Amino acid sequence: MKVKVFTIFPDIFPGFLGYSLTGKALKEGLWSIETVNIRDYAFDKHGSVDDTPCGGGAGMIMRPDVLGAALEANTQKGERIICMTPRGEPLTQRKVRELSQAESLSIVCGRFEGIDERVLEAYHIEEISIGDYILTGGEQAALIMLDAIIRVLPHVLGNEESLSDESFENILLEHPQYTRPVEWCGRKVPEVLLSGHHQKIDEWRHQKAIKITQSRRPDLYQKYLDLKKE
Repeated sequence: MKVKVFTIFPDIFPGFLGYSLTGKALKEGLWSIETVNIRDYAFDKHGSVDDTPCGGGAGMIMRPDVLGAALEANTQKGERIICMTPRGEPLTQRKVRELSQAESLSIVCGRFEGIDERVLEAYHIEEISIGDYILTGGEQAALIMLDAIIRVLPHVLGNEESLSDESFENILLEHPQYTRPVEWCGRKVPEVLLSGHHQKIDEWRHQKAIKITQSRRPDLYQKYLDLKKE
């Protein structure tokens, strides 16, 4: 996968994506990243990329002419472009899987109070949110989204099977996990996990996943029940 990031802080990338499994995958060429400094396309000597909002209000807005010039010079017609914004479509594991199928992704990292709506419309930019909260910029959100996408790319994880049991892959949250020592501070690993009976272990894990999802994410639990009815 080829990733291109439009930002006013290119030095942020690849950030933590250059470490661990995502970093190893980057070195092996399973994905690549290129940054485009939006300030390089500013029209004044100060590299200004923002201006005051029309109609008044606090903060500044990223200019459409500057961002548009950056996109025009670095994207192809019809290319998939994503903007990280709190008002976007929620990033889910299903969405992550869908994005991981793309050969290339261009990601716009907004700053200030937002981006002029006209550039979003002109380039058919897809808006994605990583949660119902506000960050200082889209760079942090882009890194999180990319981490989720890269780890599901083929050959990135050593054990592909581990993906199937993770939270959200099957709607349910993940079951509790245990390792050695068998007893720690008076707490023991559940006997069923030491039994070697794989069918019983699978059933125990499934039931635990159901209970955790029901108590912590009733919205997901309802989706699980709805799917069972289909």
